[in-house]
Amino acid sequence: MNLDHVFVCGNPALDFAATLRARRSARFEMFATPDRLDAWYRESGIVDAVSPSDEADVERATTVREAVYRLVTARRLGEEYDTGALAVLNGAARRPPAVPQLTPAGRWTQANPEEALSTVARLAVELLSGPDVPLLKECGNPECTRVYIDRSRGMRRQWCGMESCGNKIKAAAYRARKKTVGS
Repeated sequence: MNLDHVFVCGNPALDFAATLRARRSARFEMFATPDRLDAWYRESGIVDAVSPSDEADVERATTVREAVYRLVTARRLGEEYDTGALAVLNGAARRPPAVPQLTPAGRWTQANPEEALSTVARLAVELLSGPDVPLLKECGNPECTRVYIDRSRGMRRQWCGMESCGNKIKAAAYRARKKTVGS
């Protein structure tokens, strides 16, 4: 499995929820170590620098991630929110967030892991209470469980990303057609 963090969902909270890959099958954990969590915070643009996480920070992050995933899925399917997931998300969102600072070089955001996680939780609250809710879709790749915001014309997007899932599905369909024609 590719260890690169992927940002194709259209919102950092959705990309955060997607860090447990292949939920229905192999289940691949992207936050296997504290430094992988720190790398996600930086690569996502949530922060420019984060003080080192520890195992407890990873545990908190994965708990919030799973709450975000449950809430996004419920919202997307028009179901009731899980009260435990709501409590986890709202608890994280209540903590102080990462605060950007203006420097001579531009915007700079330095945070500790709790502030970075609070920022992600607040983005999830905004997403789930905002205008993009009707645009939430799950990737059409049966192996992928990413939820993304479909802002395509006519809302016809089928995959979280062409590079990550679309090309795989299209190539498999092409091989299947070729095999059928060749038989």
